[in-house]
Amino acid sequence: MSFRWVPDRRGLNEGRVNEPFILTILSEMRYPERMAIVTPQVIRQDFPLLAQHPDLVYLNSAATSQKPEVVIETVSRYYRELNASIHRGAYTLSVQASEAYENARRTLAGFIGADEHEIIFVRNTTEALNLVAYAWGLNNLRAGDEILLTEMEHHANLVPWHLVCERTGAKIKAIPLGSDGRLDLNTLETLLTERVRLVSVTHISNVLGTVNPVAQIARAARAVGALVVVDGAQSAPHMPVDVQALGADFYAFSGHKMCGPTGVGVLWGRYEVLETLAPFLGGGSMIREVFVDRSTYAQPPQRLEAGTPAVAEAIGLAAAVEYLKKLGMDRVWQHELELTAYALKRLDDELPEVRTFGPRDSDRAGVIPFVLGGIHAHDVATALDQYGIAVRAGHHCAQPLHRKLGVAATSRASFYVYTTHEDIDRFIEALKKVRDFFKDWL
Repeated sequence: MSFRWVPDRRGLNEGRVNEPFILTILSEMRYPERMAIVTPQVIRQDFPLLAQHPDLVYLNSAATSQKPEVVIETVSRYYRELNASIHRGAYTLSVQASEAYENARRTLAGFIGADEHEIIFVRNTTEALNLVAYAWGLNNLRAGDEILLTEMEHHANLVPWHLVCERTGAKIKAIPLGSDGRLDLNTLETLLTERVRLVSVTHISNVLGTVNPVAQIARAARAVGALVVVDGAQSAPHMPVDVQALGADFYAFSGHKMCGPTGVGVLWGRYEVLETLAPFLGGGSMIREVFVDRSTYAQPPQRLEAGTPAVAEAIGLAAAVEYLKKLGMDRVWQHELELTAYALKRLDDELPEVRTFGPRDSDRAGVIPFVLGGIHAHDVATALDQYGIAVRAGHHCAQPLHRKLGVAATSRASFYVYTTHEDIDRFIEALKKVRDFFKDWL
């Protein structure tokens, strides 16, 4: 045999992996248990794509982050050393693969302050929000009920509720956006009536970088008996998150935005709420008993994880979480706050032709949408690419927000742990060259 896994009868008898698979790989990293002094320049070397392309300025992490070597290696070694069908075998390899998967669940639970039985593995934030919409919304909403969203939501937190409302007769209302790029929470008193059954809000806007006061909104929602759903796609990768402190009922996020693989994400739900959910998908793994004409279902989380899950991807996401924990999420957040303030100041001081959007205070995530005069965002992004600057252009899956801002599209620069001040400097200088190129059209 060419693979290096060695059967461990103690692991089989105890039903546990003696040395957790992910931690074994992490122990081979060159950093101590908590990275004390690590600069973004050093961190960048952990990411193979960035290390291979030192001239690339990657400013699209809000869409998807780059992946560190430890995540790539974890996924690769799972397939080379531990690949087996989980939860279905009494043989040692299956038991160890199953435990690696459940260890990943425990790791994700600890990362957001949850219980492991409250962690549902899904494909991404979109699937997580759809799960809530279909498993809870279709079974609990009726004509006359209301759903409260916001004007800054990603389409993933809009379209599922549109579909549910079409089938139930429920209606959607929205917390308006103020001119400062923040939600106008003064409207909550009139919007939050007893007809509101559910409030679903983004924690951090993927366009504006606005950090919404979820705990305050959740308290107000609970006062009228509404369920609270949080889109955490832009918060889980970037800041410390404690779902208990947020006071929500559901919290959703994606792995690929936080150094993890694509195709895996997490839905956290309060267990007493998860227990009330009907299955989202039917099939293997999520059942208790099946007869020809009827079925009974397992308890969460198994009830909501039908079929063979994304085992390698879940384990890879846990490796990403362990990597971020070594960096320290408090330091990840502070790094982004500093970079954002630095970038905004340089844009304000040196590029008056550029209009940026979002809050102007210091408590803002590492996302800067902008327009350059009347030049289309796609043209600006394409021009920046000629200088090795990767930014996103378009409506960023937030068309209602862009209508509110009065623009069809924006270019967007977004930052992460590997973004350096030198990256910001190169972005600014390249944007000046783009401005000069388009000067006759400004």
